[in-house]
Amino acid sequence: MNEAILFRHFRGKDALYWAVIEEISSTVNTRKELLATIENRAKAASDEDFFVSVAEGILDRATRRPALIRLLYFCALERHKLYRRFFRTYTTANWDVLAKYIRMRIRAGEFQNVNPMLAARSFTSMVGHFYVMQNLFGAKEFQKYDDETVCRTMARIWLNGMKTGRTSRRSTK
Repeated sequence: MNEAILFRHFRGKDALYWAVIEEISSTVNTRKELLATIENRAKAASDEDFFVSVAEGILDRATRRPALIRLLYFCALERHKLYRRFFRTYTTANWDVLAKYIRMRIRAGEFQNVNPMLAARSFTSMVGHFYVMQNLFGAKEFQKYDDETVCRTMARIWLNGMKTGRTSRRSTK
């Protein structure tokens, strides 16, 4: 395929680049999967199981599509306008869905009264940071973890800060 044929289908490099991002993203429908996880919350035995499921989904999607993660990092570092478009189209939509669940648990009196969006971002960021450190920066060469252990540990750490009736500081004595 030559450049002339390629640009018959795309108005320019940005249109081509966005088509690649959308194609990769369409195979990893995080919003739909996250909504299904929330709707299946009744089947989960606990909040811990719910957040383990969310974390497993994040790691699974990132593992299935490592090219997307690299592409997005490159796009963000270059301050390309398509990254902002991706961010608005995909990332913030997923935060909205998770914040909905957190808001529901706050209203039920199970979670502390915090900003649900910041709470959603903190959880997904914790899991995402782990993936990036392991896979982009090579931390897995020094320490390897299985996904189940990672997801359960992160869910517990995060929930210990969110659950009501728990003290955030424990005695070290």
